[in-house]
Amino acid sequence: MIIADYHVHSCFSSDSTASMEEMAEKAIALGMSKICFTDHMDYDFPEKYGLPFVFNPDDYFKKLDEISDKYRSRIKILKGIELGLQPYLAPRYRQLLDQYDFDFAIGSSHLVDGMDPYYPEYWINKSTEEGIETYFRSITDNVKAFSEYQVYGHLDYIVRYAPDKNHSYTYEKYAGIIDEMLKTIIDHGKGIEINTSGYKYGLKFAHPRTDVLKRYKELGGEIITIGSDGHSPEHLGYDFPIAEQVLLSLGFRYYVTFEGKKPIFEKLNG
Repeated sequence: MIIADYHVHSCFSSDSTASMEEMAEKAIALGMSKICFTDHMDYDFPEKYGLPFVFNPDDYFKKLDEISDKYRSRIKILKGIELGLQPYLAPRYRQLLDQYDFDFAIGSSHLVDGMDPYYPEYWINKSTEEGIETYFRSITDNVKAFSEYQVYGHLDYIVRYAPDKNHSYTYEKYAGIIDEMLKTIIDHGKGIEINTSGYKYGLKFAHPRTDVLKRYKELGGEIITIGSDGHSPEHLGYDFPIAEQVLLSLGFRYYVTFEGKKPIFEKLNG
């Protein structure tokens, strides 16, 4: 059983209304021993999209300390963050992580050239292939510019919103770009996550898809966290048993949690 969810949002994220208490109670009900809140910090997220995706770190840490004390005997609460990376923002994120004592940081790509693939404008004058290739190349650029995160989040997030609804997306089709992306992450000593929200969105695979996970292992990747990307209690721990079986089928024997930015290898069942 996977005993920790390492991609969790609360009302400190602009796209969630869930309290930290609600998320912690759900994690306890699921039998988890750890939960890591990773609320959104996306500097310069375009105002035209209507969501700021930033929070006050002082307020965030105050609340995390409060619920950590409240639930100390029932579950361990970790302090995380999901950073919306763009290369030019690296100094600002570096300063943020230097100033605040986070246990864990996810690096994510939500914007490419200032546009979110969630919105149709990203796909104007781009084929599906061009849009996906541009997104994967942006991840490699982000990894080269910024190395203070621990794992890169939802590597193929973009396929949720591709015009053809990911029907043409396979590892083989984008192998060269994906390999460069994975090798860069591994060479920098970083990991990736299994983000089970892909199942929730009806993709029939987590992020990244299984053949990308397989390639990550073939290239020497070992660090993998498990996260639901849950924005409400009912999505916490979403399809974690499926994610565990996928990892075991690929030969992984451990997943990773982080405390004080240090990896802890947790044994998978089976």
